[in-house]
Amino acid sequence: MAMWGKEMESMEARIGLGFGIIGSVLLLSNMSFTGPSMASGGKTASKVFDFGKTVVVKPKGKHQATVVWLHGLGDNGSSWSQLLETIPLPNIKWVCPTAPTRPVTLFGGFPSTAWFDVEELSEDAPYDLEGLDAAATHVANLLSTEPADIKVGIGGFSMGAATALYSGACFSVGKYANGNPFTANLSAVVGLSGWLPCAKRWGKELEGVDGAADRAAALPILLCHGKADDVVSHKYGEKSSHALSSLGFKDVTFKSYSGLGHYTIPQEMDEVCAWLSSKLGLDTSSSSLK
Repeated sequence: MAMWGKEMESMEARIGLGFGIIGSVLLLSNMSFTGPSMASGGKTASKVFDFGKTVVVKPKGKHQATVVWLHGLGDNGSSWSQLLETIPLPNIKWVCPTAPTRPVTLFGGFPSTAWFDVEELSEDAPYDLEGLDAAATHVANLLSTEPADIKVGIGGFSMGAATALYSGACFSVGKYANGNPFTANLSAVVGLSGWLPCAKRWGKELEGVDGAADRAAALPILLCHGKADDVVSHKYGEKSSHALSSLGFKDVTFKSYSGLGHYTIPQEMDEVCAWLSSKLGLDTSSSSLK
């Protein structure tokens, strides 16, 4: 079976994913987000996250849904847009942003495109909530101009999947970790080879928030993970699925793939397509192409 991605030699290259497919795309200008950070003396300072170019793959048929797709660590929006250009979902507009270039602790401070800083992959590792909030806010802003009749979703690979799942959790509680309101009305979340950040904090966040339990129960989430993934272990995807279910997310699907490493294959993407078509209620008839 042919692969759409392949494992690279270095960890940075392996966590990112590149494709050699040519497609017509639309480039948007760079965007930035200013978030709060603590300066010396406990005063709030501004930290600017400079996001790279966003690539938009226009729908080939009737526009029914918009999905923001987030790349992995060290990658960019263009590489995934070239794959998404080819899959048989003509009613979806794909929006593929590029993460800021920033020092990554996992790489010893070496700069890389990253949605948030990460020190290690473990259940007790500290999380960069400021970076996660900035990334999730950027995603919500990209979706903010979509018409009311267009369903919106978020998906991603590896660190992009983690950011998508974080966004889904923020949608359910109605706010980010910094207390600002989450404004996008999500209809679906997809995570490939990823994990749920801050899994232990969401139970407390969901309690006592009006409508949070209902939003969590109604949000469809698809998680896919290769059993041979040696970058983000399969167990993290499996544990994330269990954590989401225990938190009250009642529409969680977890798919495992024997022999699959830290990349994607046609079988996985075919299942993503079928799942999105079902959960977003896409019209798959020939008339939807007009």
